[in-house]
Amino acid sequence: MDSCVIPLRHGGLSLVQTTDFFYPLVEDPYMMGRIACANVLSDLYSMGITECDNMLMLLSVSQKMSEEERDKIMPLIIKGFRDAAEDGGTSVTGGQTVLNPWIIVGGVATVVCQPNEFIMPDSAVPGDVLVLTKPLGTQVAVNAHQWLDNPERWNKIKLVVSREDVELAYQEAMFSMAMLNRTAASLMHTFNAHAATDITGFGILGHAQNLAKQQRSEVSFVIHNLPIIAKMAAISKACGNRSKLLQGTSPETSGGLLICLPREQAARFCAEIKSPKYGEGHQAWIIGIVEKGNQTARIIDKPRIIEVTPRGASASPQDNNSSASPETAS
Repeated sequence: MDSCVIPLRHGGLSLVQTTDFFYPLVEDPYMMGRIACANVLSDLYSMGITECDNMLMLLSVSQKMSEEERDKIMPLIIKGFRDAAEDGGTSVTGGQTVLNPWIIVGGVATVVCQPNEFIMPDSAVPGDVLVLTKPLGTQVAVNAHQWLDNPERWNKIKLVVSREDVELAYQEAMFSMAMLNRTAASLMHTFNAHAATDITGFGILGHAQNLAKQQRSEVSFVIHNLPIIAKMAAISKACGNRSKLLQGTSPETSGGLLICLPREQAARFCAEIKSPKYGEGHQAWIIGIVEKGNQTARIIDKPRIIEVTPRGASASPQDNNSSASPETAS
């Protein structure tokens, strides 16, 4: 599971807690702090938990940084983390800071819950539909942005993507990673979700496989559609698929929730999450199905690639189709 659930001695309550940390991957220290906080909270959100009682921040300061760099960069990371926590309705009350060869950012999220406040990720049944709430390709976008200043790497991808495409994809990846999955967590209850996980370091396929193994019923997950930040699939192909993006194992950071929903609820979930009342930027796509099986997950041989247009770019009519039927791609 993404979080540990510890039954308490009193009143039928449970302590739900998670910790996570990673290295910086974007240039903006403030956004890095927000992304780190969103990444920690996603472990709670994947269980349908929308409230967090307390957060701690874990911060490693690089020994290679000058005093001036530390004084400018670290407060911005801390502010980003605190602001994201506040957006999530919680606060950072402490943590730990150490010196280290590398910068590391992360935290701990803790909540005490009643049983109806969380959804154990183990109740998917044949006939359910798989929904994803953020596009894939964040790591490819970050890498491509770094390659803008590396002629050898840029020469490999410049025939399939422009500098503007890369800048837009990088901005989209950064804002996507910084967005909280709190709205999706709330809607999991509204639309009777059966199980969920968040997509991070193991990629969409790795996390789908882990979730499938947790199910009590004999089921398997089949993924037909891959929503990917526009042009990132082309970059992956131009690099010989070394990122494994189309194979589903490219790492993501602070990715979306992969949710098992009853078939009759999935399209309504995708429509509801885009409502203006939840703010801008929320998306969701139907990407696959749950069928009878042996606790495995797979991506079909030729999945449909849904090109997700970055905000700030003009969308074509077929882009960002949240209600794509998984059967059409098989």
